[in-house]
Amino acid sequence: MGARRTTTRKATLAAEVWQRLFDFIIETRRHREQVLSRYELTPNDSRALFTLDATEGRTMRSLAELWGCDASNATWIVDRLEKRGLAERRAHPGDRRVKLVALTPAGVKTRAELMEEMYRPPPELLELERSELEALSNATRKLGRPKGG
Repeated sequence: MGARRTTTRKATLAAEVWQRLFDFIIETRRHREQVLSRYELTPNDSRALFTLDATEGRTMRSLAELWGCDASNATWIVDRLEKRGLAERRAHPGDRRVKLVALTPAGVKTRAELMEEMYRPPPELLELERSELEALSNATRKLGRPKGG
């Protein structure tokens, strides 16, 4: 009985923590929207920039799977980036029928600038005490980084 109660309390605490993290992310969306607006990018455009690179390239199929959308949406997103000179389609070295999508030098530069701005902490985090930030840092470090991101 004690183990079940402990598990339930832990699950309840995890749900509370997740709700607070999620609410914080939602409440600070204005910061992200302002950054994206300066670059004339949509959230989907930024997601694409963060998942593409300049060397390997990804197939349209793998991008659609990664982004959780159908191939036509992935094509639309890539088209937008390509028109802006941020991404390009290249022939696959092993199969010329397959196209790989990769960042251009302008895409690499834009992604770096975007990351710098997006990773700038919102004021609410700067208001926390150092010890609180250290505890939060230690806890979130254990969460790991999402795959494909």
